[in-house]
Amino acid sequence: MTEIKPGSRVHPHRHQPAPPTAQLIVREPPGDEAVPLDVVFVGGGPAGLAGAIELARLVAEGNEKGDGVGEVEIGVLEKAEGLGDHNLSGAVVNPRSLRQLFPSMSWSDLPLRRPVEREAVYFLTERRAVRIPAPPTMRNHGNHIASICEIVRWLGERAEDLGVMILPGFPADSLLVDGRDVIGVRTAARGLDRDGEPSGGSYMPPVDVTARVTVLSEGTRGALTQAYLDWQGIGSANPQIYSLGVKELWEVRRPLDRIIHTMGWPLIRDGFGGTFAYPLADDLVALGLVVSLDYRDARLDVHGLLQRLKHHPLFRAILEGGEMVEWGAKTIPEGGYHSLPERRHGSGICIVGDAAGYVDVASLKGIHYAMHSGILAARTIYRALQEDDVSEAGLAGYTGAVDRSFIVKDLRRNRNMRLAFKSGFFLGGAKAGLATVTGGRVPGGRIATETDAEEAKELGERAAAVAGAGPLAVSKVDAVFKSGNQTRDDIPSHLTVGEDVSAEAAEMYVHMCPAGVYERDGGRLRVNAPNCVDCKATDVLGPRWAPREGGSGPRYRRM
Repeated sequence: MTEIKPGSRVHPHRHQPAPPTAQLIVREPPGDEAVPLDVVFVGGGPAGLAGAIELARLVAEGNEKGDGVGEVEIGVLEKAEGLGDHNLSGAVVNPRSLRQLFPSMSWSDLPLRRPVEREAVYFLTERRAVRIPAPPTMRNHGNHIASICEIVRWLGERAEDLGVMILPGFPADSLLVDGRDVIGVRTAARGLDRDGEPSGGSYMPPVDVTARVTVLSEGTRGALTQAYLDWQGIGSANPQIYSLGVKELWEVRRPLDRIIHTMGWPLIRDGFGGTFAYPLADDLVALGLVVSLDYRDARLDVHGLLQRLKHHPLFRAILEGGEMVEWGAKTIPEGGYHSLPERRHGSGICIVGDAAGYVDVASLKGIHYAMHSGILAARTIYRALQEDDVSEAGLAGYTGAVDRSFIVKDLRRNRNMRLAFKSGFFLGGAKAGLATVTGGRVPGGRIATETDAEEAKELGERAAAVAGAGPLAVSKVDAVFKSGNQTRDDIPSHLTVGEDVSAEAAEMYVHMCPAGVYERDGGRLRVNAPNCVDCKATDVLGPRWAPREGGSGPRYRRM
């Protein structure tokens, strides 16, 4: 790598390896010891668990009435050591889909912390917070503050009560296919050393899991989802684009009496995003910063910006005297309506939740969309099992059902609000305001986008601006410790770096990654793969991410 010249530009896509589709699509018969299931959900988040619960319920009700399909083996594969360990969100939750799954359950029995009673939106300058009216899309009356970890673990218990097989610690490494049919998945091996060779008595070979229907519920930037869409040539009007969120949980001395959202500083020039602060309890506050990955300054550091932001008078008053107890990061699909794959089903497969891009940035919501997509997939799969037809035609009802549902209705209404900010903060805000008052009709049509990796960046001075952020700041090393990361130090790297990474691109990776995975060591790029918390930002703008040994990564407890 050469030295960096002031003002140098970075074109991330020039340094990014090609998608590893060939490695993720396996065209060979399952092994002799394959585990046979009828339906497997790949990913134990809200979408996968809601789908498994709904499918198990439909099977039980049908069999009880005498017109069912008999015994159906339903499994959920989860890459984390335990359910919820890898789940990260705000979260203010629209309870609509929880009520749909459990209509007779009392509010007190649902996994929700407290209803939203007060909220405030602020426009920030570097030293001031000016309260502004909450945009209609961001009003949260009727919604609840919650922990996504708690929701997922609670859903897992309900699924097991219905006979669903929950298999944590089993990441799916590839799709098993026969012709154009998806027939299951192959899991990642465990116990490999740095060179990818079996290590002592801890080695566990890959396991083939066959299924009549495979549901990809693997969350944001799912590797198998990307491979399937690429293999099948399934496109979308716009490519999917992403933001990166970094979140901290703080034990505080004073209760926060409202949810808070902010916009403006420190992102007016560099990207689209904002901040949230949610009271999970009288002594517990979730604080996060979300930044679009099409930002312009290659040295922008989302983790570093959050450390600065905590010292703004608005947030210092909330956090001072408290303690940061947990930290995490993840990417969020935010392309919306125009980035939805033209179909989210195929022969033997459905794609649900964040993997499909069901997130509405305008309202900052995705959990209830994810759950509802899992429910709709389950209903389609049940009908397909009844008709003994899990072909592409047999599962086509899923994409149609989503397109007719409130999921796509909401995404279509807000289709250009996020994309409007491609014009900059102030002009984008004006366009988003027009979209709000006209129900999405103005600006009309489609605002075309490129992938985040195709957006050029310039090396600015952002790195100096986030150094030494103050007494409330934590380093990336300390943050990874607070994520509960339990990854072995000698695990094989799951990150594929391009062959000719320039010094400028390497500098971008160093600041992009919130977990300190990348370092510039003199003239070369050093990759500390065990630090990774699977946020997938690297997969959007740089080295490709792949599933790794089960149980690796963070262990979120209260996120």
